[in-house]
Amino acid sequence: MRTRPATPLVAQLAGMEHVEATSVSSLLAGVRAAVADAFPRDLPLWVRGEIQSIADHRSGHCYIELVDPDVPRDADSPVLKVNCWRSVWGPLKATLDKQGIALEEGMVVTLRGRVEFYAPRGQVNFIAAELDVHALLGRLALRRAALLAALDEEGLLTRNRALPVAPVPIRVGLVASPGTEGYRDFLGQLLGSGVGFHVRHASTHVQGARAAAAVAAGVAVLTDAGCDLVVVVRGGGSKADLAVFDSEVVARAIATAPSPVWTGIGHTGDQSVADIVANRAFITPTECGQAVAGRVLGWWSSAAERAGIVAARATVTLQEAAQRDVIARQRLATGVRRQLERHGDRLGERGSRLAARAPRLLEVAELSVTRRAALLGPRAVGLLEREADRAGAWRRLLAAYDVTRQLERGYTLTFDDAGRLVRGVAGVGPGTALVTRFADGTARSVVERTARAPSAGAADASGGFGTAHGHTGVQGAEGLEGEDGP
Repeated sequence: MRTRPATPLVAQLAGMEHVEATSVSSLLAGVRAAVADAFPRDLPLWVRGEIQSIADHRSGHCYIELVDPDVPRDADSPVLKVNCWRSVWGPLKATLDKQGIALEEGMVVTLRGRVEFYAPRGQVNFIAAELDVHALLGRLALRRAALLAALDEEGLLTRNRALPVAPVPIRVGLVASPGTEGYRDFLGQLLGSGVGFHVRHASTHVQGARAAAAVAAGVAVLTDAGCDLVVVVRGGGSKADLAVFDSEVVARAIATAPSPVWTGIGHTGDQSVADIVANRAFITPTECGQAVAGRVLGWWSSAAERAGIVAARATVTLQEAAQRDVIARQRLATGVRRQLERHGDRLGERGSRLAARAPRLLEVAELSVTRRAALLGPRAVGLLEREADRAGAWRRLLAAYDVTRQLERGYTLTFDDAGRLVRGVAGVGPGTALVTRFADGTARSVVERTARAPSAGAADASGGFGTAHGHTGVQGAEGLEGEDGP
């Protein structure tokens, strides 16, 4: 079995014969004596530090860890453990509550006490006997004043107060701890009003280290949900319990909310910062609930009153209109009767005059018709005679140009096979079949040759053509298809 080589320290001790060692009790006793010499119990010792953690133990003791507030903090930063025993912490906490102070992480405090070395744990503790409340109040007051000044400089002190509140805030957002007295008081006023409110609740704690962030988050959630009005309520409590409403995160959440925020924080002392930046602040949740319900009921009463006035005026107006309508109908009926009577009289007069003048007018019209009839007969006969003469002249003129008459005088018409009239030699050639029309029939021939006549007067009786041969057939005039063709 291999053995591990000895370390230099072990080897050195092994080489020594007998070493006299100090016991643990003697060492811790020396430390206690050194601590007692350095920090005598009869001399007052004040320590200033920032609270890194605080634990209010159920046993009644309070345990605090302090660090230097003005030194950058790292893993090696010194931490002083402070023990405040029940006999001291009880009265001290009551004093702080009365002043509205709650010790929280990040606060800088000044404590008077003594240094004690606790041998069982080898630990140096500071046993607190007194807290400089006046200095702490001063710092809290300065912090509150600085917060108000910063909000005022940024224009946030009156920003939410300037937002208009809906005339009928039916959708109400409630930031409260469920089941608490303030929660029940506020909702009791809404339920007792008989108005159908729609309440959206953001459940949150209103005291403790995380209460401020929770309240601010609840306000943000409800304003984003489109509530007409957001209400932050809390029942009665000590000033320390209400310190959360002096925090910057709550103040900024209320001041920058896009919806009006009302507060009903149970207190009778000074206003909290949340009350100052809110749209309206009430002393108790009950008063806040009464204001919300009263606003809606007031609007309803005003609307009902105005509706009653409108209804009454409408009734009177309708009655007056009905009376005017009756009078107008009576006047209209009377006027119509009078108009009908006048028009009847006028029609009677005109009818009488017309009846008296009608026979005379008929006689005059009859004489006029008789005269015009006498003139119309001769004029019509003369017109017919003139038109007959014109028609005879046209007939004679047309007869002079009749083809049949020309053919009877010895003229002929010659057509080719297509039925087109031949007007000269240029239109035919050898072998062309021709049809010649006479007064008493037609003759068909074929052209052997053509020759132009020396003059128009030298043309032969056949139309000026050369010798043609073929058969000649004479047909009656009924064999012709028309004046322009065979």
